[in-house]
Amino acid sequence: MTHTESQRATTDPSYPVQRTPQVTPWVGMVVFAGTMLMLLGGFQIFQGLVALIRDDFYAVTRTGLLLELDFTAWGWIHLVIGVIAMITGVGVLAGQMWARVIGIIIAGLSALANLAFLPAYPIWSTIMIALDVLAIYALAVHGREARY
Repeated sequence: MTHTESQRATTDPSYPVQRTPQVTPWVGMVVFAGTMLMLLGGFQIFQGLVALIRDDFYAVTRTGLLLELDFTAWGWIHLVIGVIAMITGVGVLAGQMWARVIGIIIAGLSALANLAFLPAYPIWSTIMIALDVLAIYALAVHGREARY
């Protein structure tokens, strides 16, 4: 920018001034949500693969679950949720609006799937539900901060 342009920008109201977007401290919550979605997606993929590969790993019979599905079906459910969560986490970190919406939806579905899977793996499912709730909070309340 030359010397005359800088003077014009400060004195001429018709001169378009480019403003840099302000980043607030809450953007850390959005980074947290994106990271959590990717981490939760990895955990869901791991849980799904275990259910697909080793049906006998979980100590409960399929009739003891909230929904009476075999572990192969549960494996595919967790696997699909995990892949979508990982892709959505990358979108959240990129500041995409679609990723915020899908992130809230997929974290809610993940929490419901883990709630239904609670008898098979109680501690793991409880931790996953808690992390899903934190990700939903961060996306719903502070998701707008990611537009940079």
